[in-house]
Amino acid sequence: MNRTHLVVIPSFDTGPRLAETVAAARAAWPVVWVVVDGSTDGSAEPLRAIRDPGFRLIERPRNGGKGAAIRDALEAASAEGFTHALTVDADGQHPADRIPDFMAESAAHPEAMILGRPVFGPEAPRLRVRGRRVSNWWAGLETLWCSRGGEAIADSLCGFRVYPIAPLLRIMRRTPFMRRYDFDAEAVVRLAWRGVPVRNLIAEVRYFTPEQGGVSHFRYGRDNLLLTGMHTRLVFGFLARLPLLAARRLRRKTGWRGGG
Repeated sequence: MNRTHLVVIPSFDTGPRLAETVAAARAAWPVVWVVVDGSTDGSAEPLRAIRDPGFRLIERPRNGGKGAAIRDALEAASAEGFTHALTVDADGQHPADRIPDFMAESAAHPEAMILGRPVFGPEAPRLRVRGRRVSNWWAGLETLWCSRGGEAIADSLCGFRVYPIAPLLRIMRRTPFMRRYDFDAEAVVRLAWRGVPVRNLIAEVRYFTPEQGGVSHFRYGRDNLLLTGMHTRLVFGFLARLPLLAARRLRRKTGWRGGG
């Protein structure tokens, strides 16, 4: 699968955690690309010394957001023949030892997106855990009747997931959104609208304190406002699709084809 599947790690001012995350990912998978998204903290410096044909460092001159960084990697990966990308957050929260399991699930179901279903430890901030339940509820509503043989979206915000590259790039090329913190949730909803099935796998997620080197750029006010605007757009998109979805559901249940 190292010719079709790669790991993509977007990073912005992640500090020493970035090198640790990259080392863990490279121990689990032979092809790892890192996108340093306009970082100014020197975290890219140790990565420049890596000499490995399976490793690539992409440095963006200015910060454009997680979605923009991932898109740069996907465009380059697609041009080189890769078909699937597993995204991993750079702060070390995601379980690198689960990378082979997610890749194997993707190889068995290449048409699907493989989404991390997070299991949080007691150190996880309660406010963030509760807040993501709201986003998950909205994502469930927005993808109502979109399963097409797959599963429902268990978690819309976990960044540990495998994407089929081609359909995701088609979506991102057509919208100015999905560039920042809104990327994860909007990507899975729009892929589900395109008929990409969902498969959920457990992923243990850790939160690190600042003393442990933990870095978070999440801002409750700014990013929750961004998520609110995103879900507002998606709900209107869902409502516009609702008559067609209802007709499809009726046909599947009754065999009705319309007419007199």
